[in-house]
Amino acid sequence: MEILFLCIIIFLFILAVFDLSVGVSNDAVNFLNSAIGSKAASFKRILIVASAGVFIGAAMSNGMMDIARHGIFRPEHFSFYDIICIFMAVMVADIILLDLFNSIGMPTSTTVSMVFELLGATFVVSLIKMASDTTELGFNDLLNTEKALSVIIGIFLSVAIAFFFGTLVQFITRMLFSFNFRSKLKWKIGVFGGICATAIVYFLLIKGAKDLNFMTPEVKAWINDNTPATVGGCFVGFTLLMQMLHFLKVNVLKVIVLMGTFALAMAFAGNDLVNFIGIPLSGLASFQDYSANGLGDPDSFMMSSLNSPADTPLWFLVGAGIIMVVALASSKKAQKVAQTEIGLGSQNGGDEMFGSSKIARSLVRWTLALIARVRRATPKKLRRFFSRRFNVEDSILEDGAAFDLLRGAVNLVLAGALIALGTSLKLPLSTTFVTFMVAMGTSLSDRAWGRESAVFRITGVISVIGGWFLTAGAAFIGAGAIVFLMHLGGLWIMMALAVTTIFIIIRSNRRFRAKSKAEQGDTLFQTILATQDSASIWPMFLTYLTDEHEKFLSYAKDTYGSISNAFLKEDVRTLAKTEKSLPLKKRELKSARRRETLCLRKLNRETAIEKSTWFYLGNNCCMSMLYSLYRINEICKEHVDNNFLPLPASHEEDFNEVRRRVGELFDESLGIITTRDTAVVNVIRRRCDKTKDMISDIYHKLYDQIREGDSSAMTVLYVYLNMLQETQEIVSALRKFLRSFAKMCDKDYSGRR
Repeated sequence: MEILFLCIIIFLFILAVFDLSVGVSNDAVNFLNSAIGSKAASFKRILIVASAGVFIGAAMSNGMMDIARHGIFRPEHFSFYDIICIFMAVMVADIILLDLFNSIGMPTSTTVSMVFELLGATFVVSLIKMASDTTELGFNDLLNTEKALSVIIGIFLSVAIAFFFGTLVQFITRMLFSFNFRSKLKWKIGVFGGICATAIVYFLLIKGAKDLNFMTPEVKAWINDNTPATVGGCFVGFTLLMQMLHFLKVNVLKVIVLMGTFALAMAFAGNDLVNFIGIPLSGLASFQDYSANGLGDPDSFMMSSLNSPADTPLWFLVGAGIIMVVALASSKKAQKVAQTEIGLGSQNGGDEMFGSSKIARSLVRWTLALIARVRRATPKKLRRFFSRRFNVEDSILEDGAAFDLLRGAVNLVLAGALIALGTSLKLPLSTTFVTFMVAMGTSLSDRAWGRESAVFRITGVISVIGGWFLTAGAAFIGAGAIVFLMHLGGLWIMMALAVTTIFIIIRSNRRFRAKSKAEQGDTLFQTILATQDSASIWPMFLTYLTDEHEKFLSYAKDTYGSISNAFLKEDVRTLAKTEKSLPLKKRELKSARRRETLCLRKLNRETAIEKSTWFYLGNNCCMSMLYSLYRINEICKEHVDNNFLPLPASHEEDFNEVRRRVGELFDESLGIITTRDTAVVNVIRRRCDKTKDMISDIYHKLYDQIREGDSSAMTVLYVYLNMLQETQEIVSALRKFLRSFAKMCDKDYSGRR
């Protein structure tokens, strides 16, 4: 029995290593996005600064470990076996939840998942104990309801607090500096830099240093007694230093952003390390206590020892810090940072990753009405003052930046301060919540949500917040279900869950590698948006456009072939599968069109005007082909699903010839797109005309036959007639598409037959 429990503890630590690496990779966006979005330094330098912050923050996070030991439950009323079941359920549920949310592309939070997994597993174990226990224990005896409630309120209250202070602080900052901030830096930058640097020192050193293992009571007492003097000295010293750096032509805002990156990375590690190793360390402490007391009955040995404060050995924290730094430096996920936060807060127009929703449209409409009323009630002089201060056209952005350095500094310093404050109060605030909502608040103050983007960005914010609440519910239910299975099945279920978790980890890594290959086009798109030289954009845009057209025509060819073949073979399963894929392709096509339009705007005016007509014609032709596939599949599926008569053999030969010619036209068109050889476009367009004429002849003969034919075959012949009409539309759209593609690629192409 001892060996089995030891194996479980070892397995928890293996999961912790995986959780550390994956968690850092997923959460890197929290402390990297502001520096990357404002282009404060190269990506390599930003990583070095963030890695230093992560390592130091991990070494200072010991005080947070109490959350996993007794922050949610009262361990004196739980046996060793109960505790092991709870911890195992939390780690397994965390891996499953992380994999599930990554698969469907929904945002998640490691802090929320850990807290609600602990709460869900403890809740179910408490129900089991209350059902079988004769001591009349209640929820208040088993659950640390007061602490659990404060943790939950702290997590979700941080959403409102972060958004409010992000909006307020950025509004004040922008009003002081304006978008044309370089002209206002001469004397203000010293004070601004002094405030930012002092906030970092106060929250991250004075507050965080108290929890270090090697801090003596004398040093802690000195810090408490001299805090005001230390803060005042830091403010004066940093103000003078920042002012001096400005006079020496150093970009102080870049210094502040890098300091903020360090601070936020440090706050992230100090606050979130408990999410990754708190459970395994608590499990190890439980096993050591159980072993030291004679290895008795695990169902009767109570875990009162977990009420004592966590005394995590420093080498555990250092080891975790090393793993996090290695993951941050080597992970492909960290090197290709997610663009959600940058996209939703971008000062410029960019690819909107979310669609519009009814809630977002209503909010925008109400907000516009409210703004109109406030504007009418505001004096003209005051309106002119705010217009000058918040004139977005005066924005000073680094090359390829999504927002300016001033906003990047506020994002980082404010988020780091809020998270560090929560850490000092032993509240595991979600780093994701705080950094995201601060960034959304600052972008709102900066008028980054214009009328053409607000509805998409509000939808994005609602989706992200909804994902967080979904995380909480899924974590609670998932951990509760797993711990219930463990209590029913015992150690055998634990081993089965361990095998399942290993399988999920392997599958998740394979899926990520496959997804990385599929996202190469996204990398090219981001490169185009970041490029400022309009002359070099056109070749990249043409490559991107060619890749997108090639993917769509390949899909159209395969889909037409599978629909027509399924119709002949009466394969309803293939038709049903195609019915599901068509809406997905429509969304992809609309998203690609939006991205391509953004790229087109980056071209110089002359080229953009010249190519825009053919660009939109090509996209409309692709959408026309897709709608024809929609209509063909719909009528074929209904016919086959109702088990009506198949296509008579007398018509199969003509239909197969149509299918063959359409397939050849798609193949030849794909060849033109791949090679961009527009010299043969007119040849293929003439073949399109011949194919249309052939389909027209078959159509008219079929129409005459329907007028005089057997009524028993009328239904299938009407379906066949519809397919011929839509096929003719596809060929016609393909013919127009080839002309538009040739005009996009070749200035000398005349389009003559």
